[in-house]
Amino acid sequence: MAQRFSRRQFIKLSALLAGGAASIGAARGQGLDDLVRAVADVADHRPAFRADAQTTGELIGPSGEPMSHAGTAAAVNGNHRWVMVIDLAKCDGCRECTKACDAMHYVPPGQEWIKVFENRDDQVAGSYWFPRPCMQCDNAPCAKVCPVGATFKREDGIVLVNQDRCIGCRYCIAACPYGARYFNWSEPPHTAEELAQPYSVELNYPHRKGVVEKCIFCPTHLEEGKLPACASACRMNALLFGDQVEDVVFNAAGELFSFSQLIRDKAGFRYMEELGTEPRVWYLPPRDRVYPAPQS
Repeated sequence: MAQRFSRRQFIKLSALLAGGAASIGAARGQGLDDLVRAVADVADHRPAFRADAQTTGELIGPSGEPMSHAGTAAAVNGNHRWVMVIDLAKCDGCRECTKACDAMHYVPPGQEWIKVFENRDDQVAGSYWFPRPCMQCDNAPCAKVCPVGATFKREDGIVLVNQDRCIGCRYCIAACPYGARYFNWSEPPHTAEELAQPYSVELNYPHRKGVVEKCIFCPTHLEEGKLPACASACRMNALLFGDQVEDVVFNAAGELFSFSQLIRDKAGFRYMEELGTEPRVWYLPPRDRVYPAPQS
């Protein structure tokens, strides 16, 4: 059976290994041999953290068995496959989605879990607004590189970060091709309302120093049958959210659409999907825009 070791021991071991053979040799009398064997044993038996994108997208272990993760809600419904659709023809760059996300999650200063860019594909085409949340990838690079399993994917498609397990290595930030992750280099400012809540991976707060954070699709809202905060606040109804299994997405106005038909009829695409990340966020091209183009 693998020996358990604390976050402090793990960081100490990393520092010792980085210090070279001399440091390792000096520490052998302090039980380092046992710790090294424990790390090797954990590495041999650690889940693969890869998504089976052809079926449910759940994480599977080295032998192919489905994996669960402590800290998620007890009743995650594996029959849901949450999906977001962003209509670039409707987004007017108001950034109300970002403001709503900040308010919902007490997002620390300097972070934008859904960031709105002014984008231009080429010199001929006009510019347009491009909201970028976490893509909640089915084949998530961030989950693959996490050495302690702090980043993981639920069966309903949401990628979460367990800050009780995060060691602040920031490998996930380097692996994410979308720039959707942030690191707290210092203790974030707090409000009384934030601190009144016990820590939960479904809320991602209270925030703390030395851990990674990101957009999480507001799981507590989904459990209550509500839209994520960003989609609820979108006054242009540019953000749609729903269940791919039920083939339905809807916007803040309550309008329902067939997800598959919407993607098919409006040539929906996924950002940088050629990387094989299998994002769960789709975009509709900025055609026949209902607002003036951004002033470049």
